Amino acid sequence: MFWFMPDQEAAVRLIGLRKSFGPVEAVSGIDLEIADGEFFAMLGPSGSGKTTVLRMIAGFESPTAGMVELGGVDVTRLAPFERDVNTVFQDYALFPHMSVLDNVEYGLRVKKVPRSERRERALAALGSVRLDGFERRRPSQLSGGQRQRVALARALVNRPRVLLLDEPLGALDLKLREEMQVELKSIQREVGITFLFVTHDQEEALTMSDRVAVFDQGRIEQVGTPAEVYERPATPFVASFVGTSNLISGDAAHAVLGKGGTYSVRPEKLRLSDLDAAVGADEHSATGTVAEVVYAGPATRFVVDLDVGGRLVALQQNLQVSSMEVTELRGSRVRLVWNRRHEFAIAS
Repeated sequence: MFWFMPDQEAAVRLIGLRKSFGPVEAVSGIDLEIADGEFFAMLGPSGSGKTTVLRMIAGFESPTAGMVELGGVDVTRLAPFERDVNTVFQDYALFPHMSVLDNVEYGLRVKKVPRSERRERALAALGSVRLDGFERRRPSQLSGGQRQRVALARALVNRPRVLLLDEPLGALDLKLREEMQVELKSIQREVGITFLFVTHDQEEALTMSDRVAVFDQGRIEQVGTPAEVYERPATPFVASFVGTSNLISGDAAHAVLGKGGTYSVRPEKLRLSDLDAAVGADEHSATGTVAEVVYAGPATRFVVDLDVGGRLVALQQNLQVSSMEVTELRGSRVRLVWNRRHEFAIAS
């Protein structure tokens, strides 16, 4: 499938991109366009091909077949330093013996940019990532989030057309990672550079990106906005990998929905009701037994074994209940109810 946008300027265009390592085809013919100024996420599990695609865009790997274009220019056979991109890695790759300012200036020094200009550009880059006043510190004197921002400033100082980020937040703890997600998105909006972000974290991709490409086994399963990918997954893999999704198919689909095929409905769209609860004309429902209750603070997940076969998971906010109250529902008979517009067919 061609994930192209003919009416927009493309910062990155991939055409028939393939990569094989011996008998293993890591990337299986990808066609994709990423718009200028877009925050684009490549999401997928380990081994899905997303990082290999990023490395081919950067020039660290050569395609077995296909083409990489940056700003309409074929760069497929160009060396990494000849491409208008910079890469930020998970391990930051900062020089420990250099100050923050020297780290940020390093690439400009290699390019023989005059001292006054590189100092001005480095200070501006540090300002853009909110590290004014940190110029003289060493990396060892910084927090993980601050080191990540130094690595980002070092990449931004070269003013690349495209910034490639390879799981840059993976080494941070949860709270800091969530803070940096907001920071990165804010920085991208301010500098206006195309960000191409690789991650295996679904929440990260949904939180930060303008569009997401979901990878599996070297192929793109779906490209869309976070809402499109989450609310309307195109395949069973996307439905299961991006968040939690309930799949209703086979006999259960015929019994509950009155039709064949495979359908998806997200857990938060379901509500638990009494067995004799009224069901509206625009709703579907299924009865079953609560097999498991998972209390998670703000919300609780209820795993329900359906009478017609199969299992659905419902997510309910803990607005006025305690952990003791919700766990008492284990083994209870319930009716799950959802609006018909929240169920949708997906390709089998």
